[in-house]
Amino acid sequence: MPEAAPSGVPDLTGVGGRLGELRRRNHLTLAELSATTGIALSTLSRLESGRRHPTSPQLVTLAAAYQVPVDELLRPAATQDPRVRPRHITRDGMTLMPLTRRPGGVQAYKIIVPAPAARISAEPEKRSHEGYEWIYVLSGRLRLLLGEHDLTMTVGEAAEFDTRVPHWFGSAGPGPAEVLALFGPQGERIHVRARPTST
Repeated sequence: MPEAAPSGVPDLTGVGGRLGELRRRNHLTLAELSATTGIALSTLSRLESGRRHPTSPQLVTLAAAYQVPVDELLRPAATQDPRVRPRHITRDGMTLMPLTRRPGGVQAYKIIVPAPAARISAEPEKRSHEGYEWIYVLSGRLRLLLGEHDLTMTVGEAAEFDTRVPHWFGSAGPGPAEVLALFGPQGERIHVRARPTST
């Protein structure tokens, strides 16, 4: 719960969102803003999240840092359109549709994996990189090469893995496959694990 607003200060509902909007517009990190204003980084974080209301001196200091009138800080942040309108990305014959728009952290994509004959590269080339990945098959059949494993995944199956392990995936045919994929920095894991079905 946010702390009570100081006496004599107008309604501060929504001021946190406005502070965050102004900081991002000025291309500042919380650490940079803390160094500029002398306000503790943890306090700035709580102010932007709405868990704490700013005092009058903090409002004056932040307004000076952003070079705006104090009234500008008290104006509620505009509500953004929550709909994501992705621009499709084509890579190695696959179509990736971003489902998230915030930089950093976990990124979500819907991926359309073409039928095997339509792939640009006939021979699977496993790759590795930093991060963690979770994939869920929405339609079709997906072939996943992961280290020494060669798996065929069907609708409703999910897998998660460290992307430092050499990997590749493509449609197992006969048609395309659709996949929901989450990519995260190393250490950010999604706790759903699919096991290969026994044959």
